[in-house]
Amino acid sequence: MRPECTEGAGGGGLLVPMAWMYAEYVADELLRTGDLMPPTTLEYRAGRDALALTIFLSDGSVTGPGGGARMAEWRSLTAYGTSWSEWVSRRLRALEAAGAGAGTADPDLELAGAAWRWLEETELLAPDLDAVGPPGPVGEEPFPGAEEEGPQVWTPAWQLGLPLGHLAIQLF
Repeated sequence: MRPECTEGAGGGGLLVPMAWMYAEYVADELLRTGDLMPPTTLEYRAGRDALALTIFLSDGSVTGPGGGARMAEWRSLTAYGTSWSEWVSRRLRALEAAGAGAGTADPDLELAGAAWRWLEETELLAPDLDAVGPPGPVGEEPFPGAEEEGPQVWTPAWQLGLPLGHLAIQLF
């Protein structure tokens, strides 16, 4: 989005990524309201970026009379078992293709792409939820030889951030 100018159309000024900044703000507010974890953690960043991508890539306005419908859409997009990562990749490619003919870089799309690359390439140590099984007999250690927190695996950041974002939407 170009700053307003009285001389001609657009003024050739600095492009400001308002759509991305707004999506990031809304995501941050949702996570802070849920008070799920400290904002200084990598998990929080993963949740904020996953939510911001969901908000940015979904169509329509966040506020106004359709606000409840927007929240329902985000909730369904971030639900467990959805193909969220494929949806993000498809939407980003479509926006990049649409912007390729414009001749100028879209700063919103650049920031969204950077957030997606971080979510895909960064791995965080998390509990291995696949290793959690039914409880054993009373007094038996559930994971013999495991740490107190149970087994952990390295997981792409989006796989931690997505459920966090979904929970924040549910709590809002």
